Amino acid sequence: MTYLIPYPQFRGVNRLRREVDDIFSRFFDTGQSGETTQSAFMPAVNVKETEDAFEVSAEVPGLKPKEINVEYNDGVLTLSGEKREEREEDKGNYHVIERRFGSFRRSVRLPKEVDVEKLKASHKDGVLEVQLPKAAKSASKTIEVKAG
Repeated sequence: MTYLIPYPQFRGVNRLRREVDDIFSRFFDTGQSGETTQSAFMPAVNVKETEDAFEVSAEVPGLKPKEINVEYNDGVLTLSGEKREEREEDKGNYHVIERRFGSFRRSVRLPKEVDVEKLKASHKDGVLEVQLPKAAKSASKTIEVKAG
């Protein structure tokens, strides 16, 4: 007698399908009215460590520098802001108004102390770059323990 057993090769395909469905559900949300709206804006963030500094970059297309907040507090870099976009078009017999907005907040804990006096942030072509120079390394010292 032959039993119906799921073929193991298709498990990966089914998992991939679920993951792709999950990705689309994060980008698009269907409201009660059946209209599709964009979900909350969450920029991609990259953190790179060099010998002298940490370099953090975030994709923030459509945002102006004044709409972005950069904070460093107790070893944690926090990037936050709000994206607002409104577009209006008149074409033929219809009128279109689109509005998109969303706020974001991303925090990154850095493993070493940084020199807070030398922090720099810049914005160009939709990418935020934050330079966090490392603090001067303290010299190591061996301490002799004396009997008391």
